[in-house]
Amino acid sequence: MKKLTRLAASTLIGLLPLAGAQAAEYNLRFAHFWPQSSGMHVAFEEWGKSLEEASGGRIEVEFYPSQTLTKAPQSYDAVKNRIADVTATVQGYSANRFPLTQIVELPGLAKTAAQGSCVIQSLYDEGLINGEYDDTHVLYLFTHGPGDIHTREKSIHKPEDLAGLKIRRPTTVVAELLEGLGAQPVGMPAPETYQSLQRGVIDGVSMPWEGIKSFRLNEEASHHTEIGLYTLAFMVTMNKGVYDEMPDDLKQIVDQHSGKEWSGKMAAAFDELDRQGREEAVAAGHEIITLEGGAENPDWKPVLDAATEKYLAGLEQRKLPSREVFARAKELSESCGG
Repeated sequence: MKKLTRLAASTLIGLLPLAGAQAAEYNLRFAHFWPQSSGMHVAFEEWGKSLEEASGGRIEVEFYPSQTLTKAPQSYDAVKNRIADVTATVQGYSANRFPLTQIVELPGLAKTAAQGSCVIQSLYDEGLINGEYDDTHVLYLFTHGPGDIHTREKSIHKPEDLAGLKIRRPTTVVAELLEGLGAQPVGMPAPETYQSLQRGVIDGVSMPWEGIKSFRLNEEASHHTEIGLYTLAFMVTMNKGVYDEMPDDLKQIVDQHSGKEWSGKMAAAFDELDRQGREEAVAAGHEIITLEGGAENPDWKPVLDAATEKYLAGLEQRKLPSREVFARAKELSESCGG
């Protein structure tokens, strides 16, 4: 009997720590398309860890990288429909859904991810584009750095060098830019580009140096033209119902992990990865062509200006305030600096 009593007591003592442990009230499934090995995944993990610590473990974040929970083009709807609780994705993967937001993709608005992210987050904070996100709860918006042109076999110095080349484009806005330059745009999310280059389905990609690093494209593309053709818009957004269900103190913690601070942190990660991606190309002996003046180069500017005007005019026809948003984006580009 004494042995049984001691056994029962020791069992009870062993269970006490478990009884004291507090299970998370919210387990957030965070879906994105970057590889788990990428620097952007690390940046998102830092956000998740900070949120978990600030909530005292009441919120946990579980990551699903590499499109394991939802494909990149369906990510926004996955969050809207609570298949995922949070996603990081590209607005332009949902064509025509974020037309005013995608104004930030137009040439000449940003030379770094820090500058572009400041522009897009400010546009949202000022209420100029936030109506496009009514069906989710936006945490923060950001952009990558300059989108350049990277090809397998051909050097690109002038627009005519792009004639007939199949170039991956991330969004319809970038497609219009490439089309105007004479290329044949091919739409696909970033994770599909490696195999497409490898198999010769495409001749090159439009992408920042970060993407070249994250998706190992330096293994397939050895000619790089730095032009700053565009800056892609990204979002990290949460299911609205999940946010609304949270008690006020947890909402406040989520709010503290939203907005300009975390937009800036993602931008810093992008800019650092751009630097690393370029360094890897240099170390590999690749050809890097840096166009004087970037998108303002006289050989390229007339075509890019025409594509910009076409996009803004198209939004005007849809009764959208494209000129107002573009003008404000240019002002913010100046105040956000380089």
